Amino acid sequence: MPVQISKRGKARGRKTPGFSKTARAILSSLALADAELSILLTGDREIHDLNLRYREKDKPTDVLSFPQDDEEPLDGSPRILGDVVISVETTERQAKEKGHTFERELTILLIHGVLHLIGYDHERGRQDGIVMRAMEKRLLKEVEGGE
Repeated sequence: MPVQISKRGKARGRKTPGFSKTARAILSSLALADAELSILLTGDREIHDLNLRYREKDKPTDVLSFPQDDEEPLDGSPRILGDVVISVETTERQAKEKGHTFERELTILLIHGVLHLIGYDHERGRQDGIVMRAMEKRLLKEVEGGE
């Protein structure tokens, strides 16, 4: 199973129709259809704790990425990308602020998180940020059927 989605805290019971299909479409667009990806949907409290613990930032955030793809997979084994953690509470706030749906914001955050897993990093410098944003836009367009 290439995509595993778990829900905890404020995300428990939250309906996310089509999200698994969206995640698989993102991977497919990146030529990673056979890769394994774990997604955790949670609330601000848990993502705050993770942000503090792993990034030393004492605040909630929208998305965190934890890459696990350190080595080449063994022959016949799938590539394991890692984990993407998304706060549904922050997703909801950002969607309202930006004037689009919760589902679209969730997709945007997942794209952002997956790109971090495969090595994109907007925090390394201006040029890296430009490249990452362009890739995010391209993937969003593809996933939403705009290409």
